Amino acid sequence: MERFDVAVIGSGPGGYVAAIRAAQLGLRAALLEKHRELGGTCLHVGCIPTKALLESSELYWKLGRGLQAHGITTGRTRLSVAALLARKDRVVSELTAGLTLLMKKNRIPVLHGTGAFVAPDRVEVSAEGEVREIEATHVVIATGSAPVALPVLPFDGAIVVSSTDALRFARVPRRLVVVGAGAIGLELGSVWSRLGAKVTVLELLPRIVPFADKRAADALRRALEGQGLEFRLGVRVTGARIGKTGATVLFENDRGEKDSVRANKVLVAVGRRPYTEGLGLERIGVARDEAGRIAVGPDFRTSVPGVFAIGDVVRGPMLAHKAEEEGIAVAEVIAGSPGHVNADAIPSVVYTWPELAEVGLNEEAAKARGLPVKVGRAYFKVNGRARTLGEEEGLVKVVAHAETDRLLGVSIVGPRASDLIAEATVALEFRGSAEDLARTCHAHPTLSEVLREAALAVAQRSIHG
Repeated sequence: MERFDVAVIGSGPGGYVAAIRAAQLGLRAALLEKHRELGGTCLHVGCIPTKALLESSELYWKLGRGLQAHGITTGRTRLSVAALLARKDRVVSELTAGLTLLMKKNRIPVLHGTGAFVAPDRVEVSAEGEVREIEATHVVIATGSAPVALPVLPFDGAIVVSSTDALRFARVPRRLVVVGAGAIGLELGSVWSRLGAKVTVLELLPRIVPFADKRAADALRRALEGQGLEFRLGVRVTGARIGKTGATVLFENDRGEKDSVRANKVLVAVGRRPYTEGLGLERIGVARDEAGRIAVGPDFRTSVPGVFAIGDVVRGPMLAHKAEEEGIAVAEVIAGSPGHVNADAIPSVVYTWPELAEVGLNEEAAKARGLPVKVGRAYFKVNGRARTLGEEEGLVKVVAHAETDRLLGVSIVGPRASDLIAEATVALEFRGSAEDLARTCHAHPTLSEVLREAALAVAQRSIHG
């Protein structure tokens, strides 16, 4: 029986990073993956294909609407959905090949098959009727998550679809209903709206992206409404009448008033759940928390010695970059180093246009913790670079401790917010203050100046506000 220092189950962003870091630290690591290709949800049906479609759809949308202000007039714009999907698949394929090369470079054997615990230090790998068993001193569970279905609106893969299905529509649906106004629903809703679908978003809560700062979320909603998305907020889906070519989605508000909307496709994007089926966790006694996630301590150890878990199967936001950080940390813990992830410095992004990005505590979350806060805001409409780009929607909001000025969090709605948030994340990681951001020289003209302006506004010293 082959033996390893570390066996990692799952080759998504957490799993493959954990295996590479373990190998760098001199441990003999193996990577187990049930699918034919490496990369997990993020690479194949999540982050990467979604962003490829967002980029293509944004270009198409700008050709039809966004270039006249620059003095550019184009002819009739034609769309090939097949070519758009082929480009997306090509991007995924190229990155997948890169992962295979990384495994070879780091001398990490890849065992294709479904992994299941026989004992805490023994894993059975099953593939196409063949079964092999390996031993590992340490096993890391990194099996990711799966879309959540609604009992009243189960997936059928044709009319009622998951985010995976919504990445490969053969044609643009005339009408698309999106259930759930979180990141996944808004991103995929934006893709198909830009390409010509009439998109209606149904959300149980009274605002979109409920985890985000309210002012930021409201700004994003107004921008998306301006692009044609329709929002029905504070409504609960009660069912649907499914036909051959579409569905009528039934919903009601908190006063019990009933309504419905027709759609050719219905995307259910109400969240994801930890995926642990078939692992045999009960066989070895791995404990779960109240939400069904694998319970771990700060060092990612489960209740079973030698067994660790990271990524979407444990507490915290289901984000690829969070899983990557945990993959590095768990490998370092296993190697005897003090691996750690700062949960308060994990950025989150909604890749619509404009984008929404946050890190740390927004104003509401800080106040909920009983922290005294002071807030600074600045707007892209007064920023020179935003003006030259023709991208003036949005704002930056900086939240600092009212007594110490320590930075608590930053929210950004605007162009390239996903890139701008990195500066705030570094400041937060190093326990910086709003004054630190305000005193840092930013190149002019750049979008990043809006972050500095918001930091200046914390102390009521805004120059351009």
